[in-house]
Amino acid sequence: MSASPAFKIEPGSPQSWREAFLSMKPNVVPCPGLTVQNWQGVHAAALNFLDKYADEAGRLGWTTLGLFGVHPELGVIRSDFCGALVLSSDLVSKVEPDFIRFERTRYFRAVPGRPHGAVPIWAVKR
Repeated sequence: MSASPAFKIEPGSPQSWREAFLSMKPNVVPCPGLTVQNWQGVHAAALNFLDKYADEAGRLGWTTLGLFGVHPELGVIRSDFCGALVLSSDLVSKVEPDFIRFERTRYFRAVPGRPHGAVPIWAVKR
């Protein structure tokens, strides 16, 4: 994978999320645990989120890793490292301070025991 664009880990960086994510190609799987078909769905759903909800998520304090985090070596295989937007192709329907609502489920921001050490999906070394 080519050099990753600069990114911020702190909350409120929707523009850096857009810039980093837009550099990713929908036909190039960025990390282990995704197929091309899965990744294309995740990619499309994330673009939808960036268009409709990224500014609100930043305002509410969602972070890069809370949205786009994955395990640095195992990608989405270690789902306990994963951010809200990398596990499924479901579209976001609402962003709240403590959770993101999808079509069929919710992702809660604060889950006890969630491990540290994730990286943004665009920073995984392949």
